[in-house]
Amino acid sequence: MGQSINVVEKSGSAPGVARFELNRSLTSMAHLRYDQGDDISGARPPDELARRLLATGKVATVHMYSNVVTVELRPFQSTAGLIDVVRRLYTHYLEGVVPKKFD
Repeated sequence: MGQSINVVEKSGSAPGVARFELNRSLTSMAHLRYDQGDDISGARPPDELARRLLATGKVATVHMYSNVVTVELRPFQSTAGLIDVVRRLYTHYLEGVVPKKFD
């Protein structure tokens, strides 16, 4: 679980939309949508990724389907730094982060 996710960023179908294609599925065959201001209480990886993307302040909406994460940006925002948020989803070995210990 300390491995990075391989991610490719692609332009979306409209201005202000970006797509991230991952080398692993996050949702299986489920469609998930998260909007700015939603209370995301789940503990699944897609819930955590949505929380992290929305917390950047750059993203208005996150949609996930299998291994594709599509974001709609807030006005006047860029995708700079978002790919790193996605890549670090499963990486526990970051500076200052102590991995959980399981008994």
